[in-house]
Amino acid sequence: MKLKKIVNIAAVVTLLMQLTACDNGKSYAELLESEDHYVNNYLADQMVINEIPADSVFISGKDAPYYRLDEEGDIYMQVIDPGTPDNKVKNDELLYFRYTRYPLRYYEDGELMYGGGNENDMSTSNAYFRYNNYSLTSSTKWGSGIQRPLAFLPVDCTVNLIVKSQYGFTAEMAEVQPYLFNLRYFRPKI
Repeated sequence: MKLKKIVNIAAVVTLLMQLTACDNGKSYAELLESEDHYVNNYLADQMVINEIPADSVFISGKDAPYYRLDEEGDIYMQVIDPGTPDNKVKNDELLYFRYTRYPLRYYEDGELMYGGGNENDMSTSNAYFRYNNYSLTSSTKWGSGIQRPLAFLPVDCTVNLIVKSQYGFTAEMAEVQPYLFNLRYFRPKI
């Protein structure tokens, strides 16, 4: 019991050190301002709708607008393919996903730098989570942002998703970097 308490305290101290760590001498508040700047810089070249449609019918396609999914403006979604109606996810359902993500920090002149992920690399292990089950590391390590589109769209949808750091990959939160994800979701083949 005592060892567990020491480990928990060490984890909290490590997290606090990461949150106060500097990137080129920047404070955490300055990193958050930079993150907002990167997102706003990208969205300035896009059409943005600041609310979710009341009927949850989203405009879709390569030129579709980005929809703000939360009040704070931390997650924006562009629906590329809305998927099959009535193919909704269930709580705790196992889902796989393929993605490419682009660091918005490097977005310039309408161009995204090379993205990374498992979309085009079948040699990488499968990425998966259990929907809305954040008690599992397999779900929490990806952050909650990538699950957000499934609250509105069917499992077989394809979206572009802007995710700020607090909703991104857990291991990278302290970096305070926003990403643009291209995401596709799948059920396991039986």
